[in-house]
Amino acid sequence: MTNTPSSVFTRLGIPSALSWGYLGLLIFMTGVGVEAGYLSPYLAGLGIPAADVAMVFTVYGVTGAVAAWFAGALSDLWGPRRVMWLGLVAFVVTHVFFLTVAIPSKAYPLLLLGYGLRGLAFPLFAYAFLVWIAAVAPQRQMGSAMGWFWSAFSAGLPTLGSLTASLLIPHIGELGTLWAALGVVVGGGLMALLLVRERTGSARLAPAGESPLAGLVGSLTILYREPRVGAGAAVRMLNTASQFGFLVMLPTWFVTEIGLSNAQWLRLLALMFATNIVTNLLFGVVGDRVGWRTTVAWFGGVGCTLSTLVLYYVPSAVGSQYTLCVLVAVFYGATLSGYVPLSALMTAIAPAHKGQAMAALNLGAGASTFVGPLVVSLFLGPLGVGGVVWIFAGCHAVSAVLTLALRTTTPAADSAVRLPQPLPADDRAPVGAPATKGL
Repeated sequence: MTNTPSSVFTRLGIPSALSWGYLGLLIFMTGVGVEAGYLSPYLAGLGIPAADVAMVFTVYGVTGAVAAWFAGALSDLWGPRRVMWLGLVAFVVTHVFFLTVAIPSKAYPLLLLGYGLRGLAFPLFAYAFLVWIAAVAPQRQMGSAMGWFWSAFSAGLPTLGSLTASLLIPHIGELGTLWAALGVVVGGGLMALLLVRERTGSARLAPAGESPLAGLVGSLTILYREPRVGAGAAVRMLNTASQFGFLVMLPTWFVTEIGLSNAQWLRLLALMFATNIVTNLLFGVVGDRVGWRTTVAWFGGVGCTLSTLVLYYVPSAVGSQYTLCVLVAVFYGATLSGYVPLSALMTAIAPAHKGQAMAALNLGAGASTFVGPLVVSLFLGPLGVGGVVWIFAGCHAVSAVLTLALRTTTPAADSAVRLPQPLPADDRAPVGAPATKGL
């Protein structure tokens, strides 16, 4: 069956059956990202020391890493849709606890508990949808489909989220804005779950004879059974470690040291990742054309090595000259997108175990949410902002070297340029057909 909307989505690189899911993810992550640009200084304003604030985010990242792994592993066993429901419900429960118990108490242990529990929520929703995409998208369009995922993800967290916060805080305050975020998350989550009718995501993705325990264990043992998957997970961890570390460290630095206002910082953050939205799509297409490995290593790894240093040294030199601060922030946001084809590369490395490979990738993504804040917590005091920036630049350089070792049996995934091919008008998997070979 062909129709115009399906043809349009297909040409854009979006699996047409999941189009509502992408929009729902965008709205969901906007709600999650509302706090990204101001929660760190807000907690500091409650009297929590800077190192303790960084540890709160670190614990959040640890639980997020666990949830990210479970998102892939459980999607194999239960189907991505059920895992997304679990993530949405978990967010509502833990966010309400954080706002009604942890924040009013101003008690460090309750803040650790409340925000740590909340770290379990959004990765289950977002990364289960990523597995759904990997199961449904045609291999020739996998990079583009993943690019749209990361564009929707970063459009919400922190781009539109930070912009939303900058508009709401002057009117309803920081705490009121956190309550508003809950409504946004619920709206986006329900849109994705109720409007996407694609059937693959409602079914088990693992082989019929595989036991639940074997599936869970396999999603971990693949890290050493297939060393390239383990290396890919490490690259994914290093990919956004700097991003999550910067969200803890840079709000205070840009405001107190560089001299930007809080509103200027929030707008800068929004512009940084608004660029990321566009370049996520660009590098998804570039990866499909010139090779996923090549794109990740050079545009992502090497590019971010340079952009992290520039993000620190240019504002340090020019102070509060806002235009230059925005330009270097945009450069950093653009180079982060160079890692987008990594998701597609992982499916090519282990084509017979895509669910397990995506679980490993998700584990790396989740790990970055605590590795970044942990680096800040451990080294900000002794090394200062500049020293921490050099650590993150080194992480990106290491990721470039690791990526160059991720050769696949598919030359196009590595470096071959491919010519565009005609695409079918409707790329949805037939009802009742398996999601992908090997699953």
